[in-house]
Amino acid sequence: MDQLHNFYLNKEEPHKGCLLALRNIILNQDTNIFETQKWGMPCFCYRKKMLCYLWTDKKTDEPYLLLVEGKFLDHPELEKGERSRMKIFRINPHIDIPIRTIESILQQALDLYRMGIIKTKA
Repeated sequence: MDQLHNFYLNKEEPHKGCLLALRNIILNQDTNIFETQKWGMPCFCYRKKMLCYLWTDKKTDEPYLLLVEGKFLDHPELEKGERSRMKIFRINPHIDIPIRTIESILQQALDLYRMGIIKTKA
């Protein structure tokens, strides 16, 4: 089994189920999204440009969605922290995943690529 699948399978529940559900939510947003691995984390690309990552917080171990072009996104639940470009959306694996909120944020991010604000390779 490859490293990418091990990232998910080596997690304990409820983190494993949460991350796998997030993976499906991301991949179902657009047929041009594909999954790869960068820096040991699952990376989701849109037409060969990085869109987002899935990772877990080192202190809390809670999953989060990291949006590469977060600086262009304005959503109250996105955290900038010390980052200049990226923003994160934290997920509590012990409660229902806020699917509509995540889909809305992902669609806003995808619109950056679709409208040419972020250039992609066709």
